[in-house]
Amino acid sequence: MLFSKSVEYAIQALVYLAERDSPDPVMVGQVAKAYNIPHQFLAKIAQTLVKHRLLKATRGRKGGIMLARPAKEIFLPQIVQAIEGPEPEEEQCVFGLDLCTDSQPCPLHHKWKVIREEIRDMMQSENLEQLAHRVTEKHNAMQNLIAGESE
Repeated sequence: MLFSKSVEYAIQALVYLAERDSPDPVMVGQVAKAYNIPHQFLAKIAQTLVKHRLLKATRGRKGGIMLARPAKEIFLPQIVQAIEGPEPEEEQCVFGLDLCTDSQPCPLHHKWKVIREEIRDMMQSENLEQLAHRVTEKHNAMQNLIAGESE
């Protein structure tokens, strides 16, 4: 996959909260259960997302986590950077070579460069609200499919 497990779980948790679109906090355990994420792992990820102001956390009986700002203002690169840190200054070689530039390319450099730029553009244009909307549509389509099969 393109992302580490930590980033995948962070995206899933944020999408879950965006889907709910509720002003009330949600317990980390509820999010972990919904996506089958280890609870303690998600709790640590949530702490990181709070530090980067993507989530707000409240303690107490009615506490939990919620989005720190509207879902349409949170973009994929912000989530990735919160979990993995800033992008390296030098582009990563798809082969794992130390040096891979336009002047000293690896065998896939020219094809990978185009793909990498397309991925970067796609991620910068995708916000959490859009992702949550598509996830909701997918869930609804699956529910309709299951309901249609049981008739």
